[in-house]
Amino acid sequence: MIVYSSTKKGFINDVLDGCVDSKILTSYVRETGNSISIQEQESQRNSLQYMKNVMEDPEIPDDSGVAIEYKIPQTTKRIDFILTGKSNSNRPAAIVIELKQWSKGISVSDKDGIVNANFYGGGEANHPSYQAWSYTSLLQDYNSSIEEKNIELVPCAFLHNYEEDNIVNNEFYKEHTDKAPVFFKRDLKKLQDFIKKYVKYGDNRDTLFEIENGKIRPSKSLADSLKSMLKGNKEFILIDDQKIVYETALDLSRKSTINNKNVLIVEGGPGTGKSVVAINLLVKLNNMRKVTFYVTRNSAPREVYQVLLSGDLTKNRISNLFSSSGSFYDTEPNTFDALIVDEAHRLNEKSGWLNSKGENQIKELINAAKFTVFFIDENQRVTLKDIGRKTEIVKWAYELGIKVTNLELASQFRCNGSDGYLAWLDNILQIKETANDSLDIDYDFQIMDDPNKIHEKIKENNNKDNKSRMLAGYCWNWISKKQPLLKDIVIGDYQATWNLNSHGQAWIIHPDSVNEVGCIHTCQGLELNYVGVIIGPDLVVRNGKIITDAKKRASSDKSLQGYKQMAENDSVKAEKIADDIIKNTYRTLMTRGMKGCYIYCTDPETQEYFKDKLQVNKTKKNYFDSSDGISVNIDQG
Repeated sequence: MIVYSSTKKGFINDVLDGCVDSKILTSYVRETGNSISIQEQESQRNSLQYMKNVMEDPEIPDDSGVAIEYKIPQTTKRIDFILTGKSNSNRPAAIVIELKQWSKGISVSDKDGIVNANFYGGGEANHPSYQAWSYTSLLQDYNSSIEEKNIELVPCAFLHNYEEDNIVNNEFYKEHTDKAPVFFKRDLKKLQDFIKKYVKYGDNRDTLFEIENGKIRPSKSLADSLKSMLKGNKEFILIDDQKIVYETALDLSRKSTINNKNVLIVEGGPGTGKSVVAINLLVKLNNMRKVTFYVTRNSAPREVYQVLLSGDLTKNRISNLFSSSGSFYDTEPNTFDALIVDEAHRLNEKSGWLNSKGENQIKELINAAKFTVFFIDENQRVTLKDIGRKTEIVKWAYELGIKVTNLELASQFRCNGSDGYLAWLDNILQIKETANDSLDIDYDFQIMDDPNKIHEKIKENNNKDNKSRMLAGYCWNWISKKQPLLKDIVIGDYQATWNLNSHGQAWIIHPDSVNEVGCIHTCQGLELNYVGVIIGPDLVVRNGKIITDAKKRASSDKSLQGYKQMAENDSVKAEKIADDIIKNTYRTLMTRGMKGCYIYCTDPETQEYFKDKLQVNKTKKNYFDSSDGISVNIDQG
């Protein structure tokens, strides 16, 4: 999606007329349903004035294309400014320009592609050249028109308020500035000359049309890409906060010793790239000859990765990459250089089959390695035994005298790159109140009155790539585990079985598993393209209020084991914990799909509630309030 599109001549006229910012604002509100804060409008106006000065070079064709705020498909990321045209050899070109308002407060970091940015409160930021290049690479990965139409993508950065000082263009960043040159406050003429190297003739926005309307390639699957990554191939471009987390983890791993241990906590919601960063770290640290394990409490991700790697790696090599969180209760201190703990919210206190071994998994993981990184989302804690909280990790680290670093992942790559969908879910599931009471995004979310139709739709989508599955809340007993001919889930004339026992925790990748229904235990930590979700009687709506009932869960479900005893001691506390777990479960199920989610509720009033919430999207008009905005991608210094 392009927020603003024009020719060079039209863009200059809009800036001179003082209307370019209002056109951008109007389009942004119309396309996203959100507004832009006054501060961001001023920042944008300032940057575009500088770009107008650049564009005034008469040798830049008047009919070259200009795009502002182009949303990279399937992400939340936006490219500030794109200029298109044709080269001397008549090849279409698109110059991607990352605009920064930095003026001071930058220093060289010792991390690749990262600068110290004092105006971020002493934090860090992507080097603008890395950022421009990474956005260009994402665009190339996702948009098939780039390759099909032989469009040359040329990244660069323009720091129009910044005096050159041998920091941003330091030799340390040469690899990145070679790929995407940086232009400073006094480099207007240099930037113009750079543009003219690639844009000799105008294209009347034809290249923008190809980019905007190009076929979107399917997103890469982490599980499918793991094999290639272990062979040394780069499969994922880490952007913005992902890059910062990755480089920080590498830096801490290098510095960590027996006498200088470190813990890194990385918070992030569904689709923010926790597992992508985790697997990239696993590959890199092993290539650095550091003894490193990828650790999860939930066995489903490990089982899937191991099945996909079998045949390419020896069993011994695979076993030296992945481990359960319950394997460290008797491990000698500092046995490992690094442990990468994914889905850390699922950690338990005790280990072993009867939960009788060890003291605390968090403590044991920290003890076992010189460096431990925990990837966590507390809103995905889905059983009573889950103890993975940030406060708990910090407590054990401090007790053991170990330094803790906290970072957060926010970039969204699931649910078609929409933060709005996640916020909307939080709102309608009444997990937390947000401003997102309507769903104005390009994401296939539907409420269907017949689970048969949902399952048919899932099978239809699954025929394309084997990445669509049915899921449900665990409200039906797993009787087919011992009697395969029986149906577990019966809703009217809809009948289905839970995942086959023979598939184990790798159920989600078996081609015939599309005929069955999975639960939270076989999908958490993994991603699909489309999901169908059956909301059972453990979550209903009465008079607009979400009500959960732990007693409606299947007796074979262990997620709420111990609830009755807890309720006898403190019923209020027990109900609150069970309420969180049930809501978190459905939130997790409803965020497994990258492209779409189809819902059926067994309770009629609940079904109508979701329909009403979705209907708001069709009837609500968006009103702009300049005091309540969303930031655009032009950074401030």
